[in-house]
Amino acid sequence: MEVVNVHEAKTRLSRLLERVERGEDIVIARAGSPVARLVPYVAGRKAIAPPGSLPIDIRIGEDFDAPLDDLFDCLAPDRRR
Repeated sequence: MEVVNVHEAKTRLSRLLERVERGEDIVIARAGSPVARLVPYVAGRKAIAPPGSLPIDIRIGEDFDAPLDDLFDCLAPDRRR
């Protein structure tokens, strides 16, 4: 693990990133004191929840499938109530 100062890291960032891509860890220091670490990025695995596993309680009203005979009455032409 190499330690580089902030100024050197700013001027050589592209080269440092290439080394990190190859698997190296690099420590960035300010005045000799470690501040940050450059490490290779590892993408997290996206988990897909199986059907029915969400904590949702869905309730359907008893009139859910009731007929909707008068649903479009308001759209009929020249029809007044």
